[in-house]
Amino acid sequence: MSQESAESEWAPPGIDVTMPHSARMYDWWIGGKDNFAADRAMGAAFVEAIPSIRTMARANRAFMHRVVRYLSAEAGVHQFLDIGTGIPTRPNVHEIAEASGAETRVVYLDNDPIVLAHARALQVSGEHGRTAYIDADVREPEKILAHPELRETLDLDRPVGLLLIAILMLLKDEDDPYGAVGTLLEALPSGSYVAISHPGQDFDPAAMAAVVGAATQGGVTLVPREHDQVSRFFSGWDLVEPGVVPVLSWRPDGPPPEDPRAAYYWAGLARKP
Repeated sequence: MSQESAESEWAPPGIDVTMPHSARMYDWWIGGKDNFAADRAMGAAFVEAIPSIRTMARANRAFMHRVVRYLSAEAGVHQFLDIGTGIPTRPNVHEIAEASGAETRVVYLDNDPIVLAHARALQVSGEHGRTAYIDADVREPEKILAHPELRETLDLDRPVGLLLIAILMLLKDEDDPYGAVGTLLEALPSGSYVAISHPGQDFDPAAMAAVVGAATQGGVTLVPREHDQVSRFFSGWDLVEPGVVPVLSWRPDGPPPEDPRAAYYWAGLARKP
């Protein structure tokens, strides 16, 4: 029996194991087991173009940890909407936020069947909160905002922390990423925050061109953007210090990184006035 045939026997319905998927590639980079041969092959092609990409994936995850800790422990935000959550990897958002001791509400959202298969892991809350999982697409923000699970879990009259971690790179310009983000931001009340991380085209253009080429050949959308383009997503909101910076430089745990540009992601957090 071939590897693909064996994998297809346990793959959740709706998954084509012959096509790579960004969430499962990410899972492979950080040492997870919910990936298939096509994901590993494409992931390896990315590693060939950017040998440090596994470290970058972990740095991106660590940024999410720092943002959630900041929002829950310092900014007093205890509701989160995590769009493009990916395959569950501990600690998840609700586990980090609940460490503050406050009642926490989290809505996770993705449109990958394998994430849906793991949704139960995202719907187990501690004694201090509630979680929900929505199968939806960031390109349809109106449907997200009207979803009954979101309305039942989050109070949109109170501040929400919107997490868009390494998800906007999957939207082409024709998908109107700025319009989609703008619709989400407009629906959130004053005092809400949005956190964004995004691959940067301007860190190493040649390396980015190589990974975009590999992604395109494998049928995966990847749109890196420059600093000003990423900053545009925060328009009208007040950036939290240090602004839109390399992901390793955003409020690092411990001393500043020796080479802050070693991970090719821009990252930032902003508050709605």
